[in-house]
Amino acid sequence: MVQTPADEFASTETGRPQIPPERHVVLVAPEIHWNTGNIGRTCLAAGARLHLIKPLGFSLDRKEVKRAGLDYWKQVNLTVWNSFDEMIDAQRPNEDEMAVFTKTGARLFWTMPRPQRLFLVFGSETRGLPEPIIARYAASTYHIPITDRTRSLNLSTAAAIALYESLRHAHPFHAWSLSK
Repeated sequence: MVQTPADEFASTETGRPQIPPERHVVLVAPEIHWNTGNIGRTCLAAGARLHLIKPLGFSLDRKEVKRAGLDYWKQVNLTVWNSFDEMIDAQRPNEDEMAVFTKTGARLFWTMPRPQRLFLVFGSETRGLPEPIIARYAASTYHIPITDRTRSLNLSTAAAIALYESLRHAHPFHAWSLSK
């Protein structure tokens, strides 16, 4: 993860340091290596952690994943989990720290909560999220609106939209990004 000194997050109003937001992008059973590589690069750019939930539809050693992540792949803060429950047990997110994305999500993505720590959860490219995950977090499901001219957005596009929207009001992130 990108390590940034706390003084770079000083509030312009108070001059006091603020803690940068903690963002986690969770991919449940991703199938396409290019999407995962692109999402990894986006996570690195935004200072987010990437969590991959097995089974993966590709090998992380494949050159295509590394190509999509360019030369940044080794810097991505990546954790691979055997199951979604294993990740939840280890990370222990609160209910309000979950934003579960599905095209049938109950709320529009720009209404998602913006707690200090947030997990953005996405399903695989062809199957989406398993129904038990959607049911478990039914009150935390979100969707990105699209026209009826397409089935869905590309996974890496959806993850980027959601991640940056989750950071849009995070004042410390703005201070950090503008100072670079």
